[in-house]
Amino acid sequence: MNIKSLGKKVLAVALGGAMLASMSAVALGADKDIDYTINNPYASVDFATYNTYKADLHSHTTFSDGHNSLPEMVERHYELGFDIYARTDHSTTSYGYMDDDYVPAMKVLGLIKNGFVGGELLSTLGTTSDGKTYTVTTSDAGDEYYTQISEDGEVGQAMLSVPFGNEQNGTSFNNAHVNTWFVDYGNGRLGGTSDYESVIKAIQELDGLCVINHPGEYTDARDEVYTADAYNKDNLIYNYKITKFENILLKYENCIGIDINSKGDSRTRFDRKLWDIMLQDLIPQGRTVLAIATTDAHNLNIVDSGYTIHYMTSNTSANLRKSLETGAFFPASKYVGNYDELVTLRNELVASDNPEAADMIAELNNIIAQSDIEMAEGGSGQKFYAMEGSESPLFTNVVVDDKEDTITLTAENALIIHWIANGKVIHVGN
Repeated sequence: MNIKSLGKKVLAVALGGAMLASMSAVALGADKDIDYTINNPYASVDFATYNTYKADLHSHTTFSDGHNSLPEMVERHYELGFDIYARTDHSTTSYGYMDDDYVPAMKVLGLIKNGFVGGELLSTLGTTSDGKTYTVTTSDAGDEYYTQISEDGEVGQAMLSVPFGNEQNGTSFNNAHVNTWFVDYGNGRLGGTSDYESVIKAIQELDGLCVINHPGEYTDARDEVYTADAYNKDNLIYNYKITKFENILLKYENCIGIDINSKGDSRTRFDRKLWDIMLQDLIPQGRTVLAIATTDAHNLNIVDSGYTIHYMTSNTSANLRKSLETGAFFPASKYVGNYDELVTLRNELVASDNPEAADMIAELNNIIAQSDIEMAEGGSGQKFYAMEGSESPLFTNVVVDDKEDTITLTAENALIIHWIANGKVIHVGN
């Protein structure tokens, strides 16, 4: 089951969050003779005392094919309130804010794409593009943090650098990309087309973590117009690719799941359906599939399009890893490019009769009307994009009563919450 909520100005929290799974049964369903056990990934989270941390787990710089330097990307993430930053350049491992090596092949890629090569780093003490002072410090545990200091001496939030970020298979012709973190692997390894397993197996053996990036690019589901056609198991090619992903996740537990919303959502707009299918197929086999959203930013304009919110006691790489392993986080996105989802959300908001939803309904009506025209002419329709500065919805509690078979979710900054299982909205609430 996945949960989606519509924020007052940002369609966000939504894309995921609580996957509350039956692990004791052989099949999911409404069979009342089966005693299901609901496992809550937020069970260890004390919502009253834990902090929330905003993370971008996937972004690029001029160390591969990004348009902006590392200092520029770091500054932009910082000013948009990110607490955690992962640089995941193609086949180029991130060794922190101040220490990096170019990969020659990626240098050529950057030259072809951008017309120039840049590889600027940060230092322990420096100045931002707008004249602020910044520092890079290292904790006793080895974690690096970037912090800005205002003119009056006020110290801002410390932004953690995720260790050893890398988007593997940099030269894959069908974008069979895998994001890896926490272990030094793949620097200079160009990888192969369609080959997910070699990378994921290596990360498992080294005890790192990884995720399958934007599967819609590899599966070509991004080229569909309607949800019913994407990931249709009656289609032999989709059936093969779904099975391929599921077998990988069953085999390698250190691959936490898939990306369900990144960049502008053009290539991931049907990957929420893939996630739902994988949950239905794999939870009965004891395998939960986690989901992330990221910016996959190659330029400054797309930063803040997607992110994950992590519930942790403090901002350390050890706590981040634990959050990713257990599912004590949720993915959020300001973009939705799926026409069917937008129609469903519009209809739910209308039915909610909530006066606060009026502006959102009007905006969705406009996007849907424009999409109807475009799709009649063979296009894929318009996207929803939340205004910059919009507040993200937040889960404030997730309570599971296994005796009563109930799951109760509360959230703030949310207009509506809907619950999805087996491709259908099974409950709508606030």
